[in-house]
Amino acid sequence: MLAAPTRAMAVLLVDDDPGDVLMIEEALETIGAPRNVYVVNDGEEAVAFLRRTGVHEDAPRPDVILLDLNMPRMDGRQVLAEIKNDPELRSIPIVVLTTSQAPSDILSSYSLHANAYVTKPMNLDGLTEVVRRIDHFYAKIAALPGRRRTFED
Repeated sequence: MLAAPTRAMAVLLVDDDPGDVLMIEEALETIGAPRNVYVVNDGEEAVAFLRRTGVHEDAPRPDVILLDLNMPRMDGRQVLAEIKNDPELRSIPIVVLTTSQAPSDILSSYSLHANAYVTKPMNLDGLTEVVRRIDHFYAKIAALPGRRRTFED
């Protein structure tokens, strides 16, 4: 059996749609396990958060990033490239969570080293289930940098 980590998982949600942000936050709350969810509304703010600049100087390092593709100022593809080209940040898992089903977006995201690409369902129940599954994988199954896990019988 897998022992629980000692601190709440930190999730960075990068999305400019307030409705999607609210639904994703609610989905994470329904899971019941403690999560620290940090929300930024565009790619430039995401990079500032990750590099701890400006108002984000005390930002924690996230355990996982949920990244929308289509945002103003700096889109998700640019954020993905920026993070995965930075030796200090590239080990943070990034799940592209977007409405796009375009094969070109899927291919470009994986080419930029996204860890997963998930299309957002258009209804609350579907989105809740998708977020639960992503959370379950990263919180309970995957080994993450900086999060110690031990196996018990």
